[in-house]
Amino acid sequence: MDDWLIDDDRLSLGRKSVLPGEGFFVPDSYEEEQAEAEAAETVSDAGVVVIADPDADGLACTALIRQAHGEGALLPAGPHELTEALEWTAEYADPGATVFVCDLCPDRDSDVAPLDDVVARVERVVWFDHHQWPDDLAAAVDAAGVERTVGDSDEVCTADVALGELDHDFDEQWADLAAVTRDHDLWIRDDPRSDDLADFSYWSEPEEYIEAVREHGPDLSPEVHDFLAEKRVEKEALIEKAVDRAELREVADWTVGVTYGRCSQNEVAEALREQGADAAVVVKPAGSASIRGTENFERAHEVAQQVNGGGHPKAAGCKPDIYDDMMDYAHHWTTQGAVAKQAIVDAFRRLPEEEEEGVDTDR
Repeated sequence: MDDWLIDDDRLSLGRKSVLPGEGFFVPDSYEEEQAEAEAAETVSDAGVVVIADPDADGLACTALIRQAHGEGALLPAGPHELTEALEWTAEYADPGATVFVCDLCPDRDSDVAPLDDVVARVERVVWFDHHQWPDDLAAAVDAAGVERTVGDSDEVCTADVALGELDHDFDEQWADLAAVTRDHDLWIRDDPRSDDLADFSYWSEPEEYIEAVREHGPDLSPEVHDFLAEKRVEKEALIEKAVDRAELREVADWTVGVTYGRCSQNEVAEALREQGADAAVVVKPAGSASIRGTENFERAHEVAQQVNGGGHPKAAGCKPDIYDDMMDYAHHWTTQGAVAKQAIVDAFRRLPEEEEEGVDTDR
């Protein structure tokens, strides 16, 4: 395939909105080989290893760990990459290392299958998180000998957990960083700096982000602000396209805003909330989807768990298991995610009725 076919720089905004980024078209096997080689080099001589989601929260945790320990080799891992990161750590980490897992929650047994091997190889394994953990997986991780601390997902982000649990006297800059990270991660949005952190973590390389917040905290540098201003021109245009193609559906007792596109899901969800949506579903061209709730809908994680995902009551992610070959993806792009949208809407319909508070259901 010619490189120019997937070159983001030559795509019109309309095309870019409905197609995945060029990285999608690189075979997983090729990326995995490269990623494993990089992981082996990263962790083999490290005294501290951090497996973290490379969003603002996970990277803030990494910065906090480096500040506390003076080092911290990062293995970036999204929720669907947790197993690989643990496997590589179990194989390549220094036996005397301390391993931190941050801002990641397993969805199924296979996600933590390598954990026993990690615990057997290294000196210590610590897990910081704030997501909604299934009881059986929480018990399995604890039984493996992991020091696991999970904060209340309605009150704290994982950076808050790391700040409180790490044995270090952090100065005010770090408390401020955790607070602004929480403002974004819990979708509070009282502090305008939280959008800067979220956008910069998305558009920059992880190491660039970590060094920026270690030096400047959540205020960032003038150079970063110039960079963000330039990138946000296209961001706002992609948000507008996703909002324009959204539809509101009545599902059970809720109004659900459903849309498709390569976009910033939080801002799209906020726009749909302003239009009257109790929840929002943003299906991405790569096949994954974001589910966002409101004060009227705090069961996003329950929806996501039905379609290969998980998360928080008001913010969750998933990737429906509906893609068997490239023809399915072609259909996904040309129908703007019709099958994925329906799978997620059906998951809303399957939610059990909530028990009324104070009602004894055993009678």
